Amino acid sequence: MNASSSKSPSPMLVAALAGLVVGVPAGYMVSAIVGHPARTEAPLPARHDGMAGMGGSDSPSTAAFRDAASRMHAGMTGQYTGDADLDFARGMVPHHQGAVDMARVELEHGRDPAMRELAANVVHTQNTEIALMRQWIASHPAH
Repeated sequence: MNASSSKSPSPMLVAALAGLVVGVPAGYMVSAIVGHPARTEAPLPARHDGMAGMGGSDSPSTAAFRDAASRMHAGMTGQYTGDADLDFARGMVPHHQGAVDMARVELEHGRDPAMRELAANVVHTQNTEIALMRQWIASHPAH
C-alpha cells in the first residue's frame, strides 16, 4: 500500500499510543478524546529518576502534596443531599482548597518562575471562588 492511499490512524488510537509513551494508561487517553472519564481521577505517571521518595522517604514537597491530596479527598466525601447545586458547591469547596494547598506547596518548594506564577494565581482565584461558594452554601440550606 502506498502512502497516498493509506488511511490516517484514528484519533483514539493516536491518543492511546501517545499516552503509553508518556506512561498514562490508554483508557485515560481515549476517555479524554471521547469525552467521558475512565475513572474519577487518573494516576500521575510514576517518576523513576532517582529523586527522593523512591527509597520510602518522601521529599518535603512530596509529603506536603500527599497531605494536601488526603485532606482534599477526605473533604469531598461528605453526605449528598440530592440537590445537585448544593452538592456541587459543597464538593467544590474542598476541591478548590486542595488546589490552594498544592499551590502553596509549589510556592514554598518550587523554583520555576512560570509554575510559581501559576501557583500564585491559583491561590488568588481559588480563594475567591471558595468565598463565593461558601456564601452561596450559607444562603441555600439543605432541604
